[in-house]
Amino acid sequence: MTPSPTRISVELVPRSRSGLRAELEAVARHLPDVDTVNVVDLTRYSTRSWQGCALARPRYRAIPHIRAVDLDPDRPLAMADALAAHGLDEVLIITGDAPADMSARVYDVDAVRAIRRFRRELPHVRVYAGLDPYRQSLARERDYLLRKLDAGACGFFTQPFFDLRLLAAYADLIPPEAEVWWGATTVLTPASLNYWRARNHAVFPRSFQPTLEWNRAFAADLLTFARERGQHAYFMPVKTEVRAYLEGIV
Repeated sequence: MTPSPTRISVELVPRSRSGLRAELEAVARHLPDVDTVNVVDLTRYSTRSWQGCALARPRYRAIPHIRAVDLDPDRPLAMADALAAHGLDEVLIITGDAPADMSARVYDVDAVRAIRRFRRELPHVRVYAGLDPYRQSLARERDYLLRKLDAGACGFFTQPFFDLRLLAAYADLIPPEAEVWWGATTVLTPASLNYWRARNHAVFPRSFQPTLEWNRAFAADLLTFARERGQHAYFMPVKTEVRAYLEGIV
């Protein structure tokens, strides 16, 4: 099988439409190899992920995050018309956390069920699922990935990695036909490092340093890893400008 060309995405947060437009302009000016953006869906913001992705079109391919727990099984998919109107033919389905506002309605829908529904109702849309190397054992995460593929997912977006050895371990488990977006993010303070360790149980190598230099070097290494395998990469800048994080790398 001939490896597919590597795509590069930047993950953006739609805190406001004006802010998102400014970030998209910064990506366009300074990161010439980026061809995709993926937009998170946070219910505390008024702009949903598919609305944010619409702002990125047609300059970029755009992938909205869809929270399975928000999908009312008794109503049509709320984002279906927006996806069609803006030529959005890829989505990332995650289960989604319970909202901070307990009055917000959520449903007993998990990622596997949501993937099946998208494949049934919007068969032209490519569906990615999440891969989290930290939430459970490697064997259980592998089995969960296989269930998502069986449900109709075409590949995975990973949680951010910080250690290339762990990337290599997961790369050996994923079926070769699945597309993979390997992820990296910025961890630049002791508080952020503690958050990733305590909240997400992330694995950091002994060499890790919460500096921009270390994070930039890892981003370059991760991109090389993805390119060597004909896979994809996405980068999530947190509390740093996207230009400072990635200029000269992508």
